[in-house]
Amino acid sequence: MAAPNIKKKPVSYQNLAIGAVIQTFEVSTFGQPFEVVKTHMAANRGDNLKTAIAKTYQRGGLPGFWQGLIPWAWIEASTKGAVLMYASSEIEYHAQANFNLTPAWSGLVGGMGGGLAQAYTTMGFCTFMKTVEVTRHKDLAGGAHKSTWAVAADVFKREGVRGLNKGVSAVAVRQMTNWGSRLGISRLTEKMMKGDDTARKLSVSERIFSSVIGGALACWNQPIEVIRVEMQSAAKAVDRPANLNIWTTAQYIYKNNGFLGFYRGVTPRIGLSVYLTVCMVFGGDQVKAYFAEKKV
Repeated sequence: MAAPNIKKKPVSYQNLAIGAVIQTFEVSTFGQPFEVVKTHMAANRGDNLKTAIAKTYQRGGLPGFWQGLIPWAWIEASTKGAVLMYASSEIEYHAQANFNLTPAWSGLVGGMGGGLAQAYTTMGFCTFMKTVEVTRHKDLAGGAHKSTWAVAADVFKREGVRGLNKGVSAVAVRQMTNWGSRLGISRLTEKMMKGDDTARKLSVSERIFSSVIGGALACWNQPIEVIRVEMQSAAKAVDRPANLNIWTTAQYIYKNNGFLGFYRGVTPRIGLSVYLTVCMVFGGDQVKAYFAEKKV
């Protein structure tokens, strides 16, 4: 049987803009509420989902579920979406065309490369500041509290660029495993649904289903997300080590919360991951294909 003709998905400034717009839409709608509750549970590992939602509402009412959205989540989303779209598309194409990898394996490699590119180009300080906004103490009794810009300035004065990128190693591991799993599992699910008819175009519902499966199963790496939150958290604890790395943070979490502590916040994270994957994998493919057809 002749090898399938691998067509390169067009990558242009238009595609970068698509990635940025889709990711910004995702975080501005349901993405940030999932993120805030997930971060709260990962940082406050004694709280269940109901308590996390109640405390988030107490901190800021309904807008409290969008803490950290402006400017940090918008900056992050408008850049990391474009980076993911460009890097993953390029790597996925070359993995198939030059190394003869299957769609599932090329999706895995493309997702890992795209996630790694995100972490080290755009996500460091934004992820850190979003976590600080969710975990820092805020005086809700009417007293003045520091703005998010003032907090960022203080961190920069004390610790410089390194301080604003605290926990970036954990972010890199998370993003690499996140998008490697999401894209890889989504492509594998698509292949399974096509069966022997590899040329068949999947329906919209099938594409969405594959994205949902990819997003949900990608949450196997929740332990690294809990570690990432603890490394970046502004919450105070007497027995918390001063200079945390991935290994010492893992030891600290296990000592205080046991094995299950690594899975705190997994429920809202599954919701976030499914929603994000549907937006970026299904939505991204659909929008890119639409503009590609317009050019023909």
